[in-house]
Amino acid sequence: MGLSTIEKQINGQVSGLSLEKQQQVLKFIQSLAKEEIVGVPGNSLIGFAGTIDPGELKVIEKSIEDACERVDLNEW
Repeated sequence: MGLSTIEKQINGQVSGLSLEKQQQVLKFIQSLAKEEIVGVPGNSLIGFAGTIDPGELKVIEKSIEDACERVDLNEW
């Protein structure tokens, strides 16, 4: 089976690059191949809905507002 149009385009672009750039492309492709989706389906978490005390939710909400809604221009 031959190469797809996308594979041909990729090969054409990569072949024009320096060896160093080709190595960068290879590392990038390898990193894409390693990516795994890790997580839990949302429907398996539905049982936790409503389990946090409403008073605790207010504390959490206030903490987020106090800590996350500020901009520290000197931070960076």
